[in-house]
Amino acid sequence: MKTKKILWAVLFLLLFVLIAAGLFINRLSNNPIPDYNESIKLERLTEEVQVYRDSFAIPHVYAQNEHDLYLAVGYLMAQDRLWQMDLLRRVTQGRLSEVLSNDLVEVDQLMRSLQMTKKSSAIFDSANKPLRECVLAFCDGVNQFINNNQNKLPFEFKLLGYQPEEWLPVHSINLIGYMAWDLSTGWPNELTLMKLKNKLNEEKFNMLLPDIPGQSSSIYSEFSLDQSEAEVLTALQKVTMKLDDLGLDVFRGSNNWVIDGTKSKTGKPLLANDMHLGLNIPGVWYQMHQVIPGQLNVTGVVLPGQPMIIAGHNDNIAWGFTNVMTDGLDFYEETVNPENPDEYLLDGEWKAFTMKEEIILNKSGDTIRMVNKFTHRGPVVTSIKAIPGKTISMSWIGIMPSNELLTVYRLNRAANWDEFKDAIRTFVSVNQNVVYADIEGNIGLHSTIGLPIREATGVGVYPGETSKYDWKGLVPFEELPFTFNPDCGFISSANNKTVKDDYPYYISSWFDLPYRQDRIQELLKEKDQLSIKDYIRFHADQRSKMAEKMLPVFLHELNQIESVKDSYPEILEQLKAWDYNLSRESVDATIFEFLYFSIFENLVADEIGADLFEEVSGKKIMIKNFMENFLKNTDSPWCDNISSNDKKETFADVMEISFSEALNRIEEQMGPDYNDWMWGDIHTLTLQHPLASAKIIAKVFGLNRGPYSVGGSHHTVCPYSYNYMDPSSVNHGASHRHIFDLSNWDNSLTVIPTGNSGLPASDHYCDQTELYVNNQYHSDYVSKDKIIANAKYSMSFIK
Repeated sequence: MKTKKILWAVLFLLLFVLIAAGLFINRLSNNPIPDYNESIKLERLTEEVQVYRDSFAIPHVYAQNEHDLYLAVGYLMAQDRLWQMDLLRRVTQGRLSEVLSNDLVEVDQLMRSLQMTKKSSAIFDSANKPLRECVLAFCDGVNQFINNNQNKLPFEFKLLGYQPEEWLPVHSINLIGYMAWDLSTGWPNELTLMKLKNKLNEEKFNMLLPDIPGQSSSIYSEFSLDQSEAEVLTALQKVTMKLDDLGLDVFRGSNNWVIDGTKSKTGKPLLANDMHLGLNIPGVWYQMHQVIPGQLNVTGVVLPGQPMIIAGHNDNIAWGFTNVMTDGLDFYEETVNPENPDEYLLDGEWKAFTMKEEIILNKSGDTIRMVNKFTHRGPVVTSIKAIPGKTISMSWIGIMPSNELLTVYRLNRAANWDEFKDAIRTFVSVNQNVVYADIEGNIGLHSTIGLPIREATGVGVYPGETSKYDWKGLVPFEELPFTFNPDCGFISSANNKTVKDDYPYYISSWFDLPYRQDRIQELLKEKDQLSIKDYIRFHADQRSKMAEKMLPVFLHELNQIESVKDSYPEILEQLKAWDYNLSRESVDATIFEFLYFSIFENLVADEIGADLFEEVSGKKIMIKNFMENFLKNTDSPWCDNISSNDKKETFADVMEISFSEALNRIEEQMGPDYNDWMWGDIHTLTLQHPLASAKIIAKVFGLNRGPYSVGGSHHTVCPYSYNYMDPSSVNHGASHRHIFDLSNWDNSLTVIPTGNSGLPASDHYCDQTELYVNNQYHSDYVSKDKIIANAKYSMSFIK
């Protein structure tokens, strides 16, 4: 009897603990969820501000002046995205390790070496009074939310055991600097190439290079990378990858296009934009509409932590972005004075390094002291990864004079092409092609490239002892590429080659191949006049120009192989009839994607070894360059498997083994019936929160969403990119989709992959995801009568 009572007591205790834990988790999750109908009193507000939210909780903010508008914007954004804002702030400050993990100390040191806060302080100090007051009002709004909601902060703060600090102007401006760093990603490709160069002869190495006239292997011949230099840059690459693992990348790829009134059924331009980046929760964009009657009426997407619309439209113009793929970073090996390690050699004279001690706190509470060194060019990256006898510094476009905050402020208010150009003139560090349209019917595309004028181009670690390879300033804005009102009536860009070969300045070797651009151009030409319905179809398009180019070559070879023809006649016939559409229902898409990578693997892996192959397999641009070059010469020596001594393999041998391996891999993962091999069954998207690596936390707090079945790939207009080693690892795609109708702004459409709220327990955490994966949209109204008629929530900020 006594034992039974003890057991019951234990059971009741466990039950009590479970109930208490459930109540605690429920409170932690739900307590931060705001009441969107509750009016709020704000200090220093001069007049009432009205806020209407639609069924997706997107705020439409009506204020009477700039101060009140941005005060309200700061409060609203903190309401929905405060922890994400704080996380991005910590990235730019180099303060991740003190709240997340001890192993982020090197990330923190790297981010501090970029000196974003130093530049941001200079930008803010030099800003005109109206801009300064807007940023200060935004910060005031954020801080009032923090101060008024100490017991209702997002659960991440309580879980990680810290409180958000005061929000300052430099924190908002820093986010622009981080966008610039995230775009400086050509160098990891260059690093991998230099490793490959040490393993391959010139003929084979050339097959991996981008086939851009004037940019052949001779570009890389002047400089080489020895093993210790490779270790330095590899370490730097691993540090930056930790940010990607947290879902903290910003711009990568993108599409945009625009047609003028002669191509549009409305008689006015139609503009589309979808910027591509990592697909995570919370999403990188916050949707918002900002209004000051008679002065400002702008809608679009905001980067959480800064106050203004990054991409969108106002009453007069619409604009959007694609990445130019600029090479905005160079490395230099410095010669250090053997008698004084604090000096480096430049043009025959010893110059003093600039030193800055960094005090970094880690999650364990330890204080770590590190020293960042700087040359006149920029930070010494070997401060982060010390290699005996090697000192490597870098120049980075992000430290060059610029004022992206001023650009965005002016874009939000620009009324025509000239004002648009004046706005983007200071958008130097974040290199973009900006698409444009206005209500007068004009269309255009203008690059905003901080383009270094330099002696050398391409890959390598340049000799730092001479100023010969220093940047000699930037290409003047007036000489940057642009187009305005072309005769054809349309413009598009998709990270492809920016200019013709006769352009006098080096931009990059790492443009994306033009598969997406060619398909967009094909779609824009298919009808004399296009509509919003056509644009919706274009955004959803998953027909691959890459597959269209490559599969016929593969099939031609496979049909010459008797064993393949005898074993797989139905599959070969099915592939022959494929329309190259990588829809989620397509079996042929599955076979093509597996076959494409299997061919690459069988051509390359034996030559470069397992470790380097794994590195290369994560670089899709390098794979595409190689396969594109290989198709021009399928008799290439790459076909021979150096691991086999009995024969010299041909392309036919590669195709035979690759086809067999591809089908076997699919069968292992999807079963023996090829009718069940639908692309969307294995190619899936799971949206993950930065803390989701702790699986118990992810499950308890419901941090993740998915998996969702998706089609497409990195080479389709509707992109769902993934790691070739794991098709279920879709992690990159359109971060938003916008279609702007300049004949009637209220016809415009938009969608994001997640939702406007960053609170996992909110109904609006991922309430747009189903729309997104099914290529649907919601309205983007700007007329007040429509906004009020469709409002689900309304509130006011009052004095």
